[in-house]
Amino acid sequence: MTFPATISRTERVLLCLALVVVIIFGIRMAGTVITIVLVALILTLLLYPATRWLRIKGLPAPVAVSVVTVAAALCIVVIVYLTVSSFNVIIADLPQYQNDLAVRLADITAFFSAHGISTGQLFSSTPNLENIIPALVSSLMNIGEDLMDVFFIAVTTCFMLLEAPRFIQGIETMLHGEPEKLRHLSRMSGYVIDFIVVRTETNLVHGLLFGGVLVVMGVHAAILWGILTFVLGYIPYFGLIIAAIPAIFFAWLQFGIWGAVAVIAVVCILNLIVENPVFSYLAARKFEIPALVVILSVIFWGWLLGLAGMLFSVPFTLMLFTLFQFSDELRWINTLMSVGSLFGEGGTGPENGAADER
Repeated sequence: MTFPATISRTERVLLCLALVVVIIFGIRMAGTVITIVLVALILTLLLYPATRWLRIKGLPAPVAVSVVTVAAALCIVVIVYLTVSSFNVIIADLPQYQNDLAVRLADITAFFSAHGISTGQLFSSTPNLENIIPALVSSLMNIGEDLMDVFFIAVTTCFMLLEAPRFIQGIETMLHGEPEKLRHLSRMSGYVIDFIVVRTETNLVHGLLFGGVLVVMGVHAAILWGILTFVLGYIPYFGLIIAAIPAIFFAWLQFGIWGAVAVIAVVCILNLIVENPVFSYLAARKFEIPALVVILSVIFWGWLLGLAGMLFSVPFTLMLFTLFQFSDELRWINTLMSVGSLFGEGGTGPENGAADER
């Protein structure tokens, strides 16, 4: 961005901030379209290594993209089937859950009464799960208005996969005279791809282990809670906690307080095993982004793009840092956020970004 020489530095900063505000609210107004494009881009980065491997093996690009697309679609169909089946089990067993809830609340009332503590009207009436859970499930499963968005995401992803080699070649041609910018783009594309792939692998391990342990314990809808762990694991810090709450609640309904404690212990152990050594082992490098920046990115992208923004907040933020690095006027933001080392000469990331992905 170039400003006239007569404009002071303060005025340039204010103009940049005003432009950023306008862009943010413009994105919010066009949130659906932006979400489709960004999610399709994330899926392209996730699936492109597989299509590239198939092309190296000799398959034509359209065939390679078709194979990867069909495989991804089958995975999604399986996840949706398991999710719907689990919801049906929950709905079918609602009367039993209602009885269990009444028993657990009576136990709590008796415990407080035995210690001379009056609960008053707190547990005077049992919440009606037969009204609450179906309404919640209905709101979660009401995806009719989102089916068109899913369709456009799938179509956009397919075309992005087809055009990815030419797009990468075009970027290299455009930045041929600016090797520094090409190096930054290559490095950050490697970071984004690595983060998405590693996060997916880690979430898969975490979801399988958590769901498997719940199945062994006999917790109702254990498969659903494993799937929820896999999906919400993309949200840094908060996702796994949110995913564990329903499992803890149902374990409490079935087995009482010690069932809930057991599930909490499982969550803590899996977090120590999966989120630390396993994630670090699969990552091949640490993503040196300050925790405060990650939390703020979850809040910002969640406000801007909803659930999709929260799930992919870190990849979106990495892309934003790349754009900042390209601008002489905005590069200071990366330094302020303590992420300038991501672009440093001594970075630890593999140089397998855009330049090596053709």
